[in-house]
Amino acid sequence: MGDYDEETAFLGQTGPYFWTTFFLLNTVFVSTGFNGLYIVFVGAAPKHHCLIPDVNLTEEWRNAIIPFTIVDGEEVQSQCNRYKLDVVRNLSAEGYIPGRDVNLTNLEQEECLDGWNYSKEIYKSNIVTEWDLVCDNQWKVPFASSSLFVGYLVGSLISGQLSDRFGRKKVVFVSLGAQCVAVMLQSFSHSWRMFCIMFLFVGASQISIYISAFVLGTEVLSKTMRVLFTTLGAFLFYCIGYMTLPWIAYGIREWRTLLAVLSTTSVVYIPLWWFIPESPRWLITQGRVKEAELILREAARKNKVEAPAVIFKEFDLQTMPLSRRYTMLDILRSKNIRCITLMCLLLWMAINIGYFGLSLNTSNLSGNPFMNCFLSATTEVPAYVVSTWLLKKCPRRALLSSFLVIGGGVLLLIQFIPDTLQYVALALEMTGKFGFTMAFSIVYIYTAEIYPTVLRNVGMGMCSSAARIGSITAPYVIYLGTYNKVLPYILMGSLTIASSVVNFFLPETLNKDLPETVEQMQECQG
Repeated sequence: MGDYDEETAFLGQTGPYFWTTFFLLNTVFVSTGFNGLYIVFVGAAPKHHCLIPDVNLTEEWRNAIIPFTIVDGEEVQSQCNRYKLDVVRNLSAEGYIPGRDVNLTNLEQEECLDGWNYSKEIYKSNIVTEWDLVCDNQWKVPFASSSLFVGYLVGSLISGQLSDRFGRKKVVFVSLGAQCVAVMLQSFSHSWRMFCIMFLFVGASQISIYISAFVLGTEVLSKTMRVLFTTLGAFLFYCIGYMTLPWIAYGIREWRTLLAVLSTTSVVYIPLWWFIPESPRWLITQGRVKEAELILREAARKNKVEAPAVIFKEFDLQTMPLSRRYTMLDILRSKNIRCITLMCLLLWMAINIGYFGLSLNTSNLSGNPFMNCFLSATTEVPAYVVSTWLLKKCPRRALLSSFLVIGGGVLLLIQFIPDTLQYVALALEMTGKFGFTMAFSIVYIYTAEIYPTVLRNVGMGMCSSAARIGSITAPYVIYLGTYNKVLPYILMGSLTIASSVVNFFLPETLNKDLPETVEQMQECQG
């Protein structure tokens, strides 16, 4: 096959066709922003303490039955224990006054045998309050979060194969429908187990949307608009959905209604089927050259330019390996591709741990959780704008390593900030989010530029799958903060700094044409 960019140069670098496709494809990413992180609110643990049943207790004993404990240097009411109800009831009946007649520290304690009383100040209901996912069951919340990322892993593995076989466009729209159904069914979950199972399907469909639409845009758009799409486009529109999510959650405090509303957002994408084209690059690799030419001639008509009589040379058509299909096994056959894939795997894993770790941690920060989530999302906007500008001029390797060092270094600094300077710690955490967002946006386009067309979707899928191993562990990294609040930052920071070194061994792709075949793929460095 010849050079696709040269043979389609008659379309120009911009024009109505490219801008229309650019906008329509980007609107798809808004839905992934809506549905990606609602677990921050649905799985947040409100203030709670043991439920005290309606028994005969004096007002003094009812107020004193919950013991106090020290958490992060502060004395707070215990969330998982109470003084033994039978003992307290007897002391109350005999007229003893707590703290004066009875030393409370000597009283025996018991677990919350009658359930919990939850504050409704922030959330009317969520999965924590409905299924009592606190204390001994607290681990079920990060498990639920991880089930989303397990879905990401499954979706990453199968979406690449499916879109390489059936086409990018079909997989995008089938995945949109699957996401809509999965979120709606999740809103009807009757148990925590069903919630986790449906969350897996939500994750699988969502990452399929993201990867397939991302690859479709990379292959359909011109070289100039490709960079704009993969930075200010895909990521910024995802961020629009992410920024809108906390305000939807603020207005809908009941989790089942929230999920039902979010699921309906996918319906608006149905008409786009008739306006978003299939990838001509993919059609050519399948031997469907006439269909590719029809799309390109329609693009020429919209851009008001004249298409040549023969777009793809006869020589190219005769020499194309029409029957050759590439799979994940082709990644393993070449030493060069194996090395590049392994390094990309490590990069994606480290970036995902940091990015999703900080995103999921917003509900644990001091202040309003809705505002914290909005600030976390807003922090991504300047990152996408800056990355768009830098990617046009700067080498990918140096950029990616620089922002990995910024993100990881800031996380390592947080542990030295005293508790009295919470706003400084919050600012550093948002700076870390900025660094990880920059790295996140760069690694997507960097990886897409490294792999050839025949392996791009498979390669992206494998790298994304490996990254999900990192995102699956991210909720548990944050969960470690219940034992030592600085431990998550040390782990995320150290891993990120180490990954910045690995990045220097990848090939540079600045100002290089997208490789079409395995032979055109660059060699790894070192």
